[in-house]
Amino acid sequence: MKIAIDIRRMNEFGVGTYTRNIVRALGRLDRTNIFFLLGSKDKVAEMGALPANFQAVSLTEQDTSLKGYRDCRTVLKRLQCDLVHIPHLFWLPRTLPCPYVMTVHDVLDHMYRAQNHSGLRRSLHFHLTRRVLKGAQRIFAVSRFTKTEIEKLFGISSDRIEVIYNAIDERFLRGHSTTIDRQLLAERYLVTHPFLLYAGRISPHKNIVRIIEAFSALKAELDKEGKFPDLKLIIIGDELSKNPDLRRTVIRAGVQNDVRFLGFVPIEVLRIFYDAAKVFIFPSLYEGFGLPPLEAMAHGTPVVTSNTSSLPEVVGNAAVLVNPENVFDIMRALHRVLLDQSLREKLKLRGYEQVTKFSWDAAARQILAVYERTTGAERASPPRAEAEPVPRAANS
Repeated sequence: MKIAIDIRRMNEFGVGTYTRNIVRALGRLDRTNIFFLLGSKDKVAEMGALPANFQAVSLTEQDTSLKGYRDCRTVLKRLQCDLVHIPHLFWLPRTLPCPYVMTVHDVLDHMYRAQNHSGLRRSLHFHLTRRVLKGAQRIFAVSRFTKTEIEKLFGISSDRIEVIYNAIDERFLRGHSTTIDRQLLAERYLVTHPFLLYAGRISPHKNIVRIIEAFSALKAELDKEGKFPDLKLIIIGDELSKNPDLRRTVIRAGVQNDVRFLGFVPIEVLRIFYDAAKVFIFPSLYEGFGLPPLEAMAHGTPVVTSNTSSLPEVVGNAAVLVNPENVFDIMRALHRVLLDQSLREKLKLRGYEQVTKFSWDAAARQILAVYERTTGAERASPPRAEAEPVPRAANS
């Protein structure tokens, strides 16, 4: 097979993590089929070494532009591709010279974000997205929840949607932080007190306002009990400037001395924060999958998360679930997890086990099987390479 994978959105938060890890897993598993990675040379280089059947093909125009669409058509036709994998949901219909499969991470643009658009724009966006989904040979949903959402919202037949789970980045599996790592938090980030942690996007559906309100209520409760007087809340995520209500919530809740907004931090530092946190809190209102709770579990950190959307499916019995719309439910769960040592140990062990249920290699095997069924290729298990991968082929 000749399979093209569109990697042009690899700089986006969730799509980038997915694309990098799926391509790397395919590189570990398949030395037979030919893969063309459509994107900039720099983005391909981020993947690291790949075997010789993976080729970089320069495609730099954005996939949302007319020129980007035309360039993609030209490349696919020239390479005589059997299939193209678009690893994200898009809404502008495309007449491509070969079939396409696509990955849907969530349908958030038709839920919370759609409320900011006019009725006409929402309707056009919805109908074009449905047309795109109906045109796909197969759709990869990252959770059973997301599959159900696609079926209900767009009327897509269940048998055209494959549930293929995400997994965490392998860099979160490198063991616990060292003394030197903890010194980094103290010296560079001035983190010297026990803390609760949120990490992820800064957007309304992430429910960060209620995290701050629950933390304020928790501090009041702990003060009565004389426990954790120096407890802090650390919020890691981008686009804080677009959400000024968070600063106002901190001031209104009276916890301006105890809440820290750190913005973006690299994975190598984020893993130390996960490891050092007393509790990871993630009461999101909507998640297509939800990787951060698993990332925290990989470090043995107890997790409090929502009982809605995909999150119960992802965390299983390894987290404390709360009603994300009830501040006091969130507060009570945090209080319990913070102080109940036997519960903390139970969550730690269950978390380690839960993380092992998700694997990029397993996801890649499922994807390969769908590629083969879709193109009519003869089913055969691609050889798993034992040797070190050879350097990536030169750009086409």
